[in-house]
Amino acid sequence: MTERLADISARIEGIRELGAVVNAIKGIAAARAHVARGQVDAVDSYAAIIAVAMSRVLGPDISEPDPSQNRHQDAGNRMGLLVFCAEQGFAGAFSERVLDSISGASSAETLFLIGTRGLSIATSRGLKPHWSAPLPSHTPGIPKLAGKITTAIYAAVAARRIDCLDVIFTGWQAGRLALVRQHLFPIDLANLPPASRDRPLMQLSPDTLIASLGQDYFNAQVCKAALHAFAAENEARMEAMSSAGTQIARELETFQGTLRRVRQEAITAEIIELGTGAVTARDRRLYLHPKP
Repeated sequence: MTERLADISARIEGIRELGAVVNAIKGIAAARAHVARGQVDAVDSYAAIIAVAMSRVLGPDISEPDPSQNRHQDAGNRMGLLVFCAEQGFAGAFSERVLDSISGASSAETLFLIGTRGLSIATSRGLKPHWSAPLPSHTPGIPKLAGKITTAIYAAVAARRIDCLDVIFTGWQAGRLALVRQHLFPIDLANLPPASRDRPLMQLSPDTLIASLGQDYFNAQVCKAALHAFAAENEARMEAMSSAGTQIARELETFQGTLRRVRQEAITAEIIELGTGAVTARDRRLYLHPKP
């Protein structure tokens, strides 16, 4: 009985320690998600400034949408996919949902995959990305990652591997996590703000300036998608840890109930043993020293 009490007490202590770890993971994930969501607005502001600059350089030339901007929809073009999965575990089926959305991808060479955990799951599914990279554990590393992604994408375009690109990441819509697919390349000039009639004074040719600004704009859009994916992964981890915390609380309550019952059984057994011993001792005395 004593050994059983010790085993149950040890199990309860282990569950409490696991609960502390789960709460710590949940708290870290919440902090990281909050920071990333706040930084998305800053990236949006940066991208908007670049978009205005591109609009001013192009002037009235972008007043009418160019039909060639929709060429990525043609079946004959080489489509690239930039996919953001989870970097770490304990995020439920986060990466699985993202990879399920590209199960019909036509060519593995067009896949640019971000996230170590997602890469592991993709490999187990037989997917071989053309290029992959880990997602930073902190948001200050996101701009550097966006720079690497931009370099890899432009290298693939120069090598004629792809001529258009979509990005797939998990965002936040209507109060819940949802998959988002957006077109990134070529940049749709029709989405730029209205152009002014007067162009700014330029020392570079418009084509050179637009190419440079376009790369910065593309980099900003990649950075924004990475921040959304970073925040969504941590929010998914929060949800998974909340579920784990609920299960831990249930198990702890169950084991505490078992501990109380075993203790009661031990006390009852001890009382019975003491009572039986007292009766036996009395009967022994009566046997050895009978009353006259």
